Amino acid sequence: MWLPNWPILRLRRSGAASADVPAATVTSERGQRRLACVCPLAAEAGLRVGQALAEARALVPELEVHEATPEEDDAALARLAEWATRFTPLAAADTPEGLWLDIAGCGHLHGGEEGLCAAIARRLAEVGFPARLAVAGASGAAWALARFASGKAECVLPAGQERAALEGLPIGLLRLDDRSVAALRRVGIRTIGALARLPRGEVSARFGPVPVLRLEQAFGLAEEPIAWPMPVRPWEEIRRFAEPIAAPEDLTRALAWLAGRLARRLEQEGLGARRFVARFSRVDGVVPAIGIATARPVRDGAYVLKLLAGKLETVDPGFGVEMVALAAEARGPLSAAQAALDGKPDTAADLAATLDTLIARLGEGALWRPAPMGSHVPERAVGRAGPMTEVAWPAQLPDRPLRLFTPPEPIDATAPVPDDPPLLFRWRGRVHRIRAATGPERIGAEWWRRTPDPTRPLHDFIRDYYRVEDQQGGRFWVFRIGLVGAPRWFVHGVFG
Repeated sequence: MWLPNWPILRLRRSGAASADVPAATVTSERGQRRLACVCPLAAEAGLRVGQALAEARALVPELEVHEATPEEDDAALARLAEWATRFTPLAAADTPEGLWLDIAGCGHLHGGEEGLCAAIARRLAEVGFPARLAVAGASGAAWALARFASGKAECVLPAGQERAALEGLPIGLLRLDDRSVAALRRVGIRTIGALARLPRGEVSARFGPVPVLRLEQAFGLAEEPIAWPMPVRPWEEIRRFAEPIAAPEDLTRALAWLAGRLARRLEQEGLGARRFVARFSRVDGVVPAIGIATARPVRDGAYVLKLLAGKLETVDPGFGVEMVALAAEARGPLSAAQAALDGKPDTAADLAATLDTLIARLGEGALWRPAPMGSHVPERAVGRAGPMTEVAWPAQLPDRPLRLFTPPEPIDATAPVPDDPPLLFRWRGRVHRIRAATGPERIGAEWWRRTPDPTRPLHDFIRDYYRVEDQQGGRFWVFRIGLVGAPRWFVHGVFG
């Protein structure tokens, strides 16, 4: 899909640019202001991309100028790709002015590929985004046909006809840079067919590997990797509606239907899930979502619906929801549970239900339990695990405070060198005179996690820890950084 002049379209959609006045975006290039994008009205007046702003104003005095914001344009294009997931599960931004859509297996839902293209184009035109769409068996062919100036706004190319359809098109439609296009034109290669008739080895030797790669991608002879932001979700159920829905009870019934179907699929595979995400595709393109997490894998549709219903009030249906999707994430094995024969209650199940209710109200990361991690660095030695995760602590733990300061707090310390503990230190405005101390315990940084920094010496990543006790009985865990010069001291924790 091609959205010509996307930056101008986005500005007009947001109301920042006028629809009936020539408009352009500008950027600075080598100290000179030049046009980055021009609307059709400005192009008809003789303006072009790369033209100096002063020259453009002389030709079109009424030109409406806006600062180019590529980051905002790309972010808006990513949001449009998310909107397009109502037509296909695979949609990705093709910056700066297009989208990739993988519609394999989706055409029959809209009366064929032609019907699908017409539906997408119609919906985009309704919101002020005129688009050109092309369907082909190869990504490069679809890209070229969508941008072919004399082609139709919607083009569906049968599989296997990529070469015949592209042979007469200009060489610039192969997504080559300006230098490569100019070099090919200088030797008389102006069409894709002319390039295709040349030996591949000679083209690569003279013009590099990119022209041959783009040619093969256009003909479907080479795969083109596309970074889909939302990969295929096999454990997802979708329900579309002929007419948009907005009532809470209608949304609840849709979630109940989806949760039941998803639960049956999970049961057939002997699986459960610890996270469920519901997405609501509104008619205005916004896709609000809610999610719940559980302490252990579940697959009870009624139970999942109960947890999701508690968050349904946060979903704004806008002018109506035309599609609801429910996905099961963080899946794991879940065998059928045998009821207790002695009639005793299942305390683990009751605890899990209580934890799930708290997680739904407080958030997924609100409940956790400490767990040992495979690291000798104090900050990384203990991490967070799920509230019902089995945790195995080592039999012998190092003598360290239960809670550490994050980050360690600097102190002013007086200490002999090189390896003696401090005699006194000032922390939080109070002086602590040391009565007893043990150490040092040397702990080095994890070199495989550290980004090399030639401006910092190696000893900056080595700590010497001491357990000290002041004259009032307070016990502290302090460390020194720096083996030479003026070392820096920190307090990392306090013993109980």
